[in-house]
Amino acid sequence: MNVVKATHRFEEWLGRHTPLVKPDLRLKHKQMADAVFPFFRATFYRWMQVWPDVCPDLAKAPQVLGVGDLHVENFGTWRDGEGRLVWGINDFDEAAVLPYTVDLVRLAASAMVAISAGHLTLKPKDACTSILEGYRNSLAHHGRPFVLEEDNDWLRQIATGVLRDPNHFWRKMDSLPPMRGPIPVSAREALEHLMPEHGLVYRTVRRVAGLGSLGHIRLVAIAQCHGANIAREAKALAPSSVYWAQGAEGPLEILYQAILSRAVRCPDPFVRLHGHWIVRRLSPHCSRIEMSALPARRDELQLLFAMGWETANIHLGSVDAPKHVGRHLSLLKPNWLFAAAKDMENAVTSDWHTWKKSGDS
Repeated sequence: MNVVKATHRFEEWLGRHTPLVKPDLRLKHKQMADAVFPFFRATFYRWMQVWPDVCPDLAKAPQVLGVGDLHVENFGTWRDGEGRLVWGINDFDEAAVLPYTVDLVRLAASAMVAISAGHLTLKPKDACTSILEGYRNSLAHHGRPFVLEEDNDWLRQIATGVLRDPNHFWRKMDSLPPMRGPIPVSAREALEHLMPEHGLVYRTVRRVAGLGSLGHIRLVAIAQCHGANIAREAKALAPSSVYWAQGAEGPLEILYQAILSRAVRCPDPFVRLHGHWIVRRLSPHCSRIEMSALPARRDELQLLFAMGWETANIHLGSVDAPKHVGRHLSLLKPNWLFAAAKDMENAVTSDWHTWKKSGDS
């Protein structure tokens, strides 16, 4: 089955689990044809389909509750319960029980694609080495979140920039189109449940964001509270596409809340699972960080080390992960991550050429 047929079958499956926004799906298909990096981000379902064939030995690695759709743009910042700025993985739509190697190889492969696209200036082998060193160190030290206060000033400088300026952020929010048609009652309840006060008057707009979840309903409620704007987003969730790739039947559990509650993490008190909606606060410093928003001067090796460390923070939420994962890691060849990531990068690039030639965009 090639990527075009796989995409059609996956979207048919997805449509049975959540209503799909057809114009957003068409936009997703177009962006998938633009370049390998957006194609990579948009096609985790395909990754899980080809992964056992491309990396059969790694597909048998110890399992953890993992991120699934992990890549270098799946990181951002939020404020914890103490109001401190925290950096880490910020999207768990595809959370599932899977081999720990899926997250590591996908993160490394995304770095390779980013290098090829000119978003990073590292050598691919150095990128893989930094990711794996960060992961190993986090496992050995039982993890630690990245709180951007008196420590981690280098990361704070990376995580704050002109694109996260309040004026820029709210101009972007104000430009979002109003929601047309009825708002699902469950979405309205989810949004209002996360408001800071009852009875706030708000307007509801549509937001088109991300790539993996593009096509899901995504709504933002914007209100004035004490003289300034606030925003709450509700995004419709579906079961992880890991289930689709595995051909799983029966009730399919959404594990978003489970992975948040188990990980080594300073939680965002404004991220809640409400039925099949994930609801969160949006603000200049509570959002994903895109590669294009990174400052020109940055230590990319240190950043990838931190990404590897944060990946282990998530895996440490699984019982006995340090013992079983650590033992498995010790048996692998020194360049295993580079070799596997390169193989998967090649598979993704081949799929991208097929998709682009198909004209399905």
